[in-house]
Amino acid sequence: MIMNFDTAQTTYEPKSRLSGILLHPTSLPSPYGIGELGKEAYDFVDFLEKAGQHLWQVLPLTHTGFGDSPYQSFSAFAGQPLLISLDHLIELKLLSIEDVSDCPKENDDHVDYGTLIPWKYALLKKAFLRYLTTSDKMLLEEYDSFHENNAFWLEDYALFMACKDANDGKSWLEWEEPFKNPSPLEKKELREKLKEDVYYYKFIQFIFFLEWYELKAYANEHRVKIIGDIPIFVSMDSADVWANKHLFQLDTKGYPLAVAGVPPDYFSATGQLWGNPLYDWDVHKKQNYHWWIARLKNQLDILDYVRIDHFRGFEAYWSIPYGDETAINGKWRHGPKEDLFLAIERELGTNLPIIAEDLGVITPEVEKLRDRFHFPGMKVLQFAFEGTGESSFLPHQFTTTNCVCYTGTHDNDTTVGWYETALPEYKDKVRRYMNTDGSSIHLDFIRTCLSSIASFAVFPLQDLLGLGKEGRMNTPGVAMDNWNWRFRKDALQDWMAEYLKNTSHLYGRY
Repeated sequence: MIMNFDTAQTTYEPKSRLSGILLHPTSLPSPYGIGELGKEAYDFVDFLEKAGQHLWQVLPLTHTGFGDSPYQSFSAFAGQPLLISLDHLIELKLLSIEDVSDCPKENDDHVDYGTLIPWKYALLKKAFLRYLTTSDKMLLEEYDSFHENNAFWLEDYALFMACKDANDGKSWLEWEEPFKNPSPLEKKELREKLKEDVYYYKFIQFIFFLEWYELKAYANEHRVKIIGDIPIFVSMDSADVWANKHLFQLDTKGYPLAVAGVPPDYFSATGQLWGNPLYDWDVHKKQNYHWWIARLKNQLDILDYVRIDHFRGFEAYWSIPYGDETAINGKWRHGPKEDLFLAIERELGTNLPIIAEDLGVITPEVEKLRDRFHFPGMKVLQFAFEGTGESSFLPHQFTTTNCVCYTGTHDNDTTVGWYETALPEYKDKVRRYMNTDGSSIHLDFIRTCLSSIASFAVFPLQDLLGLGKEGRMNTPGVAMDNWNWRFRKDALQDWMAEYLKNTSHLYGRY
């Protein structure tokens, strides 16, 4: 069931004019309080096909930690258990209809993580206990295959999560020895001591990827390709850092010497303090960037295209002293630059299907790095109208087709929400540029995006639905009430599919 990486399966076609929708699977409708990889995900692929769209962009699919952000995960490799389809577990006879009848969801518009997480994890544990006595030989054989193909990350992840449970969910920095810094022998002993919990976490990863690969295969069969997303940095409280401390800038006790973020920008006057540990690039270089190559190979196996978040960090990254409360006092430090990508090309080949998230403070050096490897960058239309003058984000200023044009991203307000609060002179610029009265501004932005010379055009589903601020997915710098938006099952209308199909074809995107 688990596919092997093959560059021939993920050939990047920079001359293709394609378009599609940005929607994280958690935002799908479902009867269980959160979007899942079940029937509704397949229905969304059917809608994309009906609408003549060939791209589905998602956020990181990883196992989220505190704050529920896809950009702060317990592992750079492990899938999000909350996306597992409960109906699929019922089909596998690992759950019953009665088991899922008491879903605590409050409404269909938002995910209530606080009540959902304990309820769903209890069901996943129940499914695991039934799996232990299953007579389904095919399921057992598929698990064995999955375990063999993914042991390089699965072993550390499962042990890390079992140790976290044994330490009441605390960050690994607060664990007692030998949990915190186990030797190889102590790791072996911990695996034996916590073997049922370790097996449980391997099981839920098996189910997640069983479902994901089937969904991706269905999408590809229906001429829809998946654009995934990987953050450049990993979480401090993650299996990646716990099991590979030597790869990060940490002190002798495991605490970071400096953390990641960005300087003051469009989103925040004090910058953004992400708090992720920074890589020790000298160590990575000595190991021929093995960890990064393994990470990227893994993601290219489960996705068709990979957007690397904060691409500029490979050229130079913003290093903030650990303990600072804002990002203001950070300094730029050199990243691995082209050395990393040359190593990746030697292992994985050239012309890789990578999209560079090149927003923020971009220098000629960052652009040179991006262009050397022919990675398409991003053009966000909302940014084009944050002033009355010229902007490189205005479609008539695009200098290459090798880019992806967005109406907005998961970090932006919706187009309607943005327009409603824009300055009068910005609104006037939009109306004149798009030759519109602004009454259907979301469709005007989509049409302008589709008409651009960019090879790919992508827009959040919220913009197709014409939603205001209530549809925003994330507000950078704000810790609460993010990542929980969902759309209702009846929201997608036939006229939307017809509009997208006709407009996409009008501008040569088919």
